[in-house]
Amino acid sequence: MTTGYLGPRGTFCQAALLRTLDDPAADVRPMPSVDAALSAVRSGELDAAMVPIENSVEGGVPATMDALGSGSPLQVVAEALLPVTFVLAARPGTALADVRRVGSHPHGWAQCRGWVAAHLPGAAYVPAVSTAAAAEALSLPGEPPHDAALCAPIAAETFGLDVLARDVGDTAGAVTRFLLVTRPGPPPARTGADRTSVVVFQADDHPGGLLELLEQFATRGINLTRIESRPTGDALGRYCFSIDADGHVDDARMGEALTGLHRTCTEVRFLGSYPRADAAAGEVPASTSDAAYADAAAWLRDVRGR
Repeated sequence: MTTGYLGPRGTFCQAALLRTLDDPAADVRPMPSVDAALSAVRSGELDAAMVPIENSVEGGVPATMDALGSGSPLQVVAEALLPVTFVLAARPGTALADVRRVGSHPHGWAQCRGWVAAHLPGAAYVPAVSTAAAAEALSLPGEPPHDAALCAPIAAETFGLDVLARDVGDTAGAVTRFLLVTRPGPPPARTGADRTSVVVFQADDHPGGLLELLEQFATRGINLTRIESRPTGDALGRYCFSIDADGHVDDARMGEALTGLHRTCTEVRFLGSYPRADAAAGEVPASTSDAAYADAAAWLRDVRGR
């Protein structure tokens, strides 16, 4: 199995993938962007790709939400949670006092800017396509665009950099969630602690439209763990909704909710049902359990058969 990840080498995404893979000798390949990783899955170049979807500090990752919501369908088969711990890394021989420019991904910078303001008050931020790309730039010949990088410990080790500071960050306990994405197929078997992801496109913009969408889940006792709006690109004011919910497509309540969305929305893009990385099973009201749905169906059959 050939699996890609948001590169270059040394990203948090690579670290999350290595935690997920059963085979330490598996063929893993860094990809230059989320779009490139998912396009390679669609084309068959990769069997799967690991991409970031949300961070506990900065929220959702727009590039991933947009790439999953457009193009040919893909399927999420697993997720991974990775505690995010940054280091400040620089070329060997660089002192903390020498740092005038700090490179990192915008999400990395957002999680560390308070620390930088306190310890490097005069330092300027230099955006990079990833935290690892910021570290890699310091290992290349020539003048780098920045003096130090906020990156994962694995990146500093990968590119032979000195660590000037460890445990850099403004929020203790920050976590990033990653998705393992493949081409469509049968979803993993339900475990009782599952998550289902969809992208929903409304038929039109009207008062109460979002409420109607949410009611498909609420009336069936389904908890939403994430909902974010993204522009469709069709016109100003047109949005779709990227949604994660507790439950599996094989659960009666989730099946009913998805069919309800399909009846009322222009498009429902099913992204998959897969085990939660934290193995947390959400509470299911007795009235929306599989047993309750089966009992109600049996009653209706009886009524119709009279």
